[in-house]
Amino acid sequence: MIVVAFFRPLFENIIFISTITSWVIAQLMKMLIYILTHKHKKIREAIETVIWRTGGMPSSHSAVVCSLTTSVGFNAGVSSNLFVFSVIFTLVVLRDALGVRRAAGLLAKALNNLGKQAAEKTGLEFHAVKEIQGHSPLEVLVGAFLGIFIAAGFKFL
Repeated sequence: MIVVAFFRPLFENIIFISTITSWVIAQLMKMLIYILTHKHKKIREAIETVIWRTGGMPSSHSAVVCSLTTSVGFNAGVSSNLFVFSVIFTLVVLRDALGVRRAAGLLAKALNNLGKQAAEKTGLEFHAVKEIQGHSPLEVLVGAFLGIFIAAGFKFL
């Protein structure tokens, strides 16, 4: 009962609820998109998509931070220090999703191409690295709008 009492205020907080809801919906959308776009569906991959896969449509990182910032703006006000912090945090996360993580994914793709070519020439075994790490601008934009709409829904519905 102590644990329940400890976490109860967290689950009564509209900012927390809208942010977590944005993450869950974004991850479920990824799984649905995976199921609809893959001919050879694998249950394990669909579940992994929901739990921890990065990349893909929509960006759950974008959904989470935009929902957080929107909720903070609605509840604490856009002139609050918490809102300013949230905006800066959101900009960093969005930049990371589009820039650093995307660049890492493109670099991984180039590395895999080189590795395959080298393996063909030398006969050595090559193990590819994960390529999808970042997001396209459209994935980030859809995730951002998803988070904003979910936060607005919690505020106005």
